[in-house]
Amino acid sequence: MNWNQIEGNWKQFKGEVQKQWGKLTDDDLDQIEGDRKKLVGKLQEKYGKTQEEVEEEINSWR
Repeated sequence: MNWNQIEGNWKQFKGEVQKQWGKLTDDDLDQIEGDRKKLVGKLQEKYGKTQEEVEEEINSWR
């Protein structure tokens, strides 16, 4: 599945994203709105990881 599909169906994927990255709040997910760059930024902020680490996690998730 490509990111365009995730972005287009963000409301359906929010639960899966929150299961994968439990530190993300509902407010975080609403702010991200399916935008991959925003997701990367929030994950870096919440988990203290590098951009590369977060990108790898996202790529392996989907």
